[in-house]
Amino acid sequence: MSVAKPLPHDAAPLHVTGAARYVDDIPVPANCLHLAFGTSEVARGRITAMDLSAVRAAPGVVAVLVAEDLPHHNDVSPSPSAEPMLAEGEVFYVGQPVFLVAAISHLSARKAARLAKIDYEELPAILTIEEALDAESRFEEGPRIYCKGDPAAALGAAKNVLEGTIDIGGQEHFYLEGQAALAFPQEGGDMIVHSSSQHPTEIQHKVAEALGRPMNAVRCEVRRMGGGFGGKESQGNALAVSCAVVADLTGRPAKMRYDRDDDMIITGKRHDFRIQYTVGFDDDGRISGVDFLQLCRCGWSMDLSLPVADRAMLHADNAYHLPNVWIESHRLKTNTQSATAFRGFGGPQGMLGMERVMDHIAHHLGRDPLAVRRANYYRPMADASGGDISSQKKGGAAPQTTPYHMEVEDFILHEMTDRLCETSDYAARRAAVADWNAKNPVLKKGIALTPVKFGISFTLTHLNQAGALVHVYQDGSVHMNHGGTEMGQGLFQKVAQVAADRFGIGVDRVKITATDTAKVPNTSATAASSGSDLNGMAVKAACDTIRDRLAEFVAGRHQAKASDVRFADGQVTVGENAMTFEEVISEAYLNRISLSATGFYKTPKIVWDRIKGVGRPFFYFAYGAAVTEVVIDTLTGENRVLRADILHDCGASLNPALDIGQIEGGYVQGAGWLTTEELVWDDRGQLRTHAPSTYKIPACSDRPDVFNVALWDGANREDTIYRSKAVGEPPLMLGISALMALSDAVSSCGPHYPDLHAPATAEEMLAAITRARGL
Repeated sequence: MSVAKPLPHDAAPLHVTGAARYVDDIPVPANCLHLAFGTSEVARGRITAMDLSAVRAAPGVVAVLVAEDLPHHNDVSPSPSAEPMLAEGEVFYVGQPVFLVAAISHLSARKAARLAKIDYEELPAILTIEEALDAESRFEEGPRIYCKGDPAAALGAAKNVLEGTIDIGGQEHFYLEGQAALAFPQEGGDMIVHSSSQHPTEIQHKVAEALGRPMNAVRCEVRRMGGGFGGKESQGNALAVSCAVVADLTGRPAKMRYDRDDDMIITGKRHDFRIQYTVGFDDDGRISGVDFLQLCRCGWSMDLSLPVADRAMLHADNAYHLPNVWIESHRLKTNTQSATAFRGFGGPQGMLGMERVMDHIAHHLGRDPLAVRRANYYRPMADASGGDISSQKKGGAAPQTTPYHMEVEDFILHEMTDRLCETSDYAARRAAVADWNAKNPVLKKGIALTPVKFGISFTLTHLNQAGALVHVYQDGSVHMNHGGTEMGQGLFQKVAQVAADRFGIGVDRVKITATDTAKVPNTSATAASSGSDLNGMAVKAACDTIRDRLAEFVAGRHQAKASDVRFADGQVTVGENAMTFEEVISEAYLNRISLSATGFYKTPKIVWDRIKGVGRPFFYFAYGAAVTEVVIDTLTGENRVLRADILHDCGASLNPALDIGQIEGGYVQGAGWLTTEELVWDDRGQLRTHAPSTYKIPACSDRPDVFNVALWDGANREDTIYRSKAVGEPPLMLGISALMALSDAVSSCGPHYPDLHAPATAEEMLAAITRARGL
């Protein structure tokens, strides 16, 4: 059995030797053109004059295009709301593409783009959440509201009531490979596009629109990305369209890659939020009612902001049963980069708001924050790890429901928290932290355990589908293709393990090929943590179709039933007879048995009304918990993560080694978002943190010195691929424990609530220490 084995990443040797091929590594003909955007220097304005003569005359320049030169659609939006690729007389943020340069080299294109002379009539720019609220600048006609119970009455009757606000900063994706695309014109007007994209079908769709051709004239191929994190779900559209349009107009290949500064200035980030809350609770910290106001800064275009803001609302409860809750979400339009998908897709922001509430309640009551959290957990479920859900409903209390009225049927955090408290020695370490803080006036320690409950599925229901194409060749080797993309997370390896297991052969017999819209059509983005769930099931369906044909063929030769035929260990056995898989394939080919099949899968049970905020948007939940211990320097605000202990739920893991790697990386990325990664815009809307010199992602030395990660040993109760669970996004939210541990450390500095905001940079830490001391 190839699944559940800790096999290495299929491309690991290529990664470490530098042999892995990315878009920028693809050899191009000598006549290939290289592209660069000329961008806006103002946050909001009308273009009154544009002199591009110096650009056109620059060395190596072959063509310069503005919006009027584009042959068809000037739209690269992933949403129904238009987003022009090149500005059409107006600009809406600093860094917005205004014109496109095609030159004989990457450097000459970038140099030429800087020679433009553009005059603007500057208009008032809306940059902040406050300005957007004052101007009523928003997407959708008004706020979205989810409501359960009677939160106003619950708050009115509550013994204790607290109010608070937390500001949550955005985050730059900082993938190692920047945005890139390469287009090769073909005969008859066809186009082949290589793109560093999580969504090949959207690239195909947008390129076809831009060229004025049907989608069957465009083929998009993605072999791998050097990181994505959501930043390549929609942000690659502009590069791919630019390359295709130039290639079509000139008949020459065209290539575009952003320089790191350009990438950070042009592309979207994680949405920054402000979350205000009012919460009522008893003396044990049990919440009776809560009111959330989520203010989401979306940037200048809609992009994916609506589903991001929706998911923040859907995760406002995190792991806690809220009997009476009001969640109000405002999607605010500002003159900044268009915020976009980022690992967690709004879920982290919604969860962090809830965890802040728990932290605030615990401080007010003087209780261990973990005790408050546990008091509010969803009710434990009988046999929550594995088993048949329908049988559980026949007896016992009915499942509790989320704020959007979905039953929570698989809650396992009681057991997970018990296990993690034991393995991390939480109680003794919390006592040791208190003892340390009593003796040390300058260096203060903090510790926190926070849970994760993350919904798995696209909240846009029709995206929960996947296709696959599987060939078995005459020699018994397998060629596999599916709609998921590989961005370093190991998806291809996991799905290859599924294919190998269905045929009972070694993974070395399965060839993993590039994602290609010519092989598997109408794919969804590799996002929402659904890559393995969707594509694994689609590949399983295709393999099983071929396997069933082979079983019928073998059974017919041995006067047996097809159900008696077994595929395992490279052998096909029926009764006392055994043949190698290769022998069976050869015989099947000679007998004209089809050895190729497509597979399709759609996620069941999902029913969702996003306007009413009612239904079942998720197939299941993935769970996790993390204990983080930190130390802060109260004189400088410097802080470090000392130790992290994680227990995460991957169901029956397809590949424990890859899953642990995802958990480690997700935790560090989440902790980075909440501690060191600060995006700063000036009062003219210019992003000032647009390079590694000013934007600080976690380095190797920032990871905890003690880093313990374990997998929860329970299967998924839902019928997923081998009962596994998604592991892409949920681990990022384990990093919330780092911020809560920092808040715990600051709380030891004085009697007042520290009101710590994110990111907890040294400056913010000093401000929180001052607040804790009441100064």
